[in-house]
Amino acid sequence: MTLAELVERMAGRLDAAGVAFGHGTDNAYDEAAWLVQWRLGLPLDALDSLGTREIAAAEEHAVRTLVAQRIATRRPAAYLTGEAWLQGVPFFVDERVIVPRSLIAEPLVDGTLDAWLPGAPARVLDLCTGGASLAVLAALHWPGARLVATDLSADALAVAARNVARHALGGRIVLLQGDGLAALTGDGLAALTGDGLAALTGDGLAALTGDGGAFDVVLCNPPYVNTASMAALPPEYRAEPALALAGGPDGMDFIRRLLLDVAAHLTPQGVLVLEIGHERAHFEAAFPALEPVWLPTSAGDDQVLLLARAALGDAPSGRSGRTCVETCVETCVATSVGTSSGTSIGTSIGTSSGGPGAAPLGAAAGTRGGA
Repeated sequence: MTLAELVERMAGRLDAAGVAFGHGTDNAYDEAAWLVQWRLGLPLDALDSLGTREIAAAEEHAVRTLVAQRIATRRPAAYLTGEAWLQGVPFFVDERVIVPRSLIAEPLVDGTLDAWLPGAPARVLDLCTGGASLAVLAALHWPGARLVATDLSADALAVAARNVARHALGGRIVLLQGDGLAALTGDGLAALTGDGLAALTGDGLAALTGDGGAFDVVLCNPPYVNTASMAALPPEYRAEPALALAGGPDGMDFIRRLLLDVAAHLTPQGVLVLEIGHERAHFEAAFPALEPVWLPTSAGDDQVLLLARAALGDAPSGRSGRTCVETCVETCVATSVGTSSGTSIGTSIGTSSGGPGAAPLGAAAGTRGGA
């Protein structure tokens, strides 16, 4: 049996088993190619040049065992291999984080975001960083920037620290533990992981100073999957941390809190880049006064949005005056009082980045439902 034939057979097994994709691949053939080549220790682009390579009996057995594990456990392939790719950049991954697939990676890496900035950013914040894939991509794309990456989950930050070290970015990325923007306050600064303490000295401290600690760019791929969608997720997505996915009844729990406070953390020309997956209708219902810029991605033009600081209002939460976001949130909460469900939409979940989706192996960011 040749390598190409083995991939075809394993693709057939995956198809017949009805497994779900979306964690690095979006079809059975690409997933089979990934698993086969990884198990055999081959480069992931080896199929084109080595398709006629004969497969030994022991090799075939090892591949069949791995594919059988994928089918039996319904764990994403990335958890079985311990590695995933986003925009062609490799990342360590395990069950402590969702598999990297944020659509924000596309406008980040292809330069679309640069058109909305006055120049290369000096300070970038990545909220709900998970395994730090967006923080790493931002650091690689903007080599002069210093970054802060936050997450509520200490387990996720342990994975993030490993990826930051893997790409030799420990001197430019500070990891903070905390619930959303609260990680930037006193308690958050004390809850550092890995080399965080060292990063808060010398040049590392510069990532948190200047302009009152404000950032030129805030990236956020939050938990945004609504409750009904969470209940319908296939096993592969339920294998990921629910904390990184669940966004409340309408998917907007974390986002409501974020939009109330984020303007205070942006420079005057700063921007927020936010992924919301398939939740545009819920976003517009929650924030009818906001007029975001919708950024094009491979999954469509309504899953990643950009808000300039000016669009968020000139009076961030905690200062005098009111923002349009505050008005939107209060209106939405007021109208929810007395509904038949009795469920408050004001609760919040601050977590690792999240949301289901799919992406071709090693290609652009995956489609989402988020990370």
